[in-house]
Amino acid sequence: MPKNSRITTTVSAKGQIVLPKPIRKTRHWKAGTRLLVEDRPDGVLLKAYPHFPETHPKQVFGCLAYKGEAKSTDEMEAASERAN
Repeated sequence: MPKNSRITTTVSAKGQIVLPKPIRKTRHWKAGTRLLVEDRPDGVLLKAYPHFPETHPKQVFGCLAYKGEAKSTDEMEAASERAN
């Protein structure tokens, strides 16, 4: 389905809409897929619900802290080369 193509759908009496199959197929949205709904001034945006909450570096800084002796840049580069 080409980007920016327009397809119409209808809101049911229960407030439900059917996402057209080409959109569901392109997005790999199967039945039961959780979607995030954002109300915006220019319309409504649907996005796949993230598997993990959004975080910022300050929130997670240090969660994988190295507890051993400090390594030099040369030691780290050598270890990286051995791993490849």
